[in-house]
Amino acid sequence: MRRTLPWIAPALVVLAGCGVAGNGDGAGNGMAPAPVRAVRVEKTDVVDTVRTVGVLAPRDEVRLAFKTSGVVDKVSVESGDRVREGQPLASLKRTEVNAAVEQASASLEKARRDLDRAKELRDDEVATDEQVEDLTTAWRVARANLDAARFNERFAHIDAPADGVVLQRLAEENELVQGGEPVLVIGATGNGWVVKVALADRDAVRVETGAAARLTFDAFPGRPFEGRVSRIDSAADPQTGTFEAEIDVAQLGARFARGLVAKVELTLSDAGHAASNTVVPVTALVEADGPAATVYVLDERASVARRRAVEVGPIAGESVVVHHGLEPGERVITDGAAWLREGAPVRLVDEHG
Repeated sequence: MRRTLPWIAPALVVLAGCGVAGNGDGAGNGMAPAPVRAVRVEKTDVVDTVRTVGVLAPRDEVRLAFKTSGVVDKVSVESGDRVREGQPLASLKRTEVNAAVEQASASLEKARRDLDRAKELRDDEVATDEQVEDLTTAWRVARANLDAARFNERFAHIDAPADGVVLQRLAEENELVQGGEPVLVIGATGNGWVVKVALADRDAVRVETGAAARLTFDAFPGRPFEGRVSRIDSAADPQTGTFEAEIDVAQLGARFARGLVAKVELTLSDAGHAASNTVVPVTALVEADGPAATVYVLDERASVARRRAVEVGPIAGESVVVHHGLEPGERVITDGAAWLREGAPVRLVDEHG
């Protein structure tokens, strides 16, 4: 994540406090050389990125409910089950639903008989036009009530709207549920998967829709996945102050499951093109406070460590950008640096570069 390392400082200061005894140039004070590893400072192209963590989920999640209140008769699936489009999933006990249809049907039949009788009486000049019109209205209302009852009857059971997986089962058999209250949550896996991440405001304004993403999952070690940012919220979450973003990720034959945690690296929109920067491994830093940091540089002629103040920038992978204080070609000490003091004698055990 793009930051200037204040979080590293406490641990590094503690480690630095355990340094090798002695001050000044330790080459001739009888101290045993400390075993260390060192790497050469180099310039490399660095693309500005932000790192975050997200959770995998199907792109489309559907909360399924009954149209009317009732007692659950059957729920035929469990969380984690895969379902096919049109598969029956749950149903209400039909006694009340069927009774409502029967009642509405009987009311319609009575309204029809009343209307027919009124028309006959009007022909005999016993009933008025107004009475016929009122009974016509009553018949239309009864017909609409029957249509509504039949509609509710059709939605007294739940079928899978698409191929997918059951994410949550929220009701049990013989449980009373209200109309519109979710009974099942289905993830439509046929429409793909997304990783949902939370971005700080400083990153949300720099990440654009379509930005490239690299994702890794502990469930699939050593197997990176490529993705693209498909959505960024335009308003922050009022509780966390972060902006939710979704990243489309190709399944590529992997057995995805809702809730898998992904480590995400996003390319920031203002990165433009890769810029050449001086970089060193993050492990070379022994102290850090904002942009101010300290490293130990190998004095190759005297085989001692020299303390050096540097100015650092963003982290790029396992390395950190150094704006000032080091030159390409110098060697910085990585392993063993936290236990050194200025001028401490050192011995390379595994020289890189």
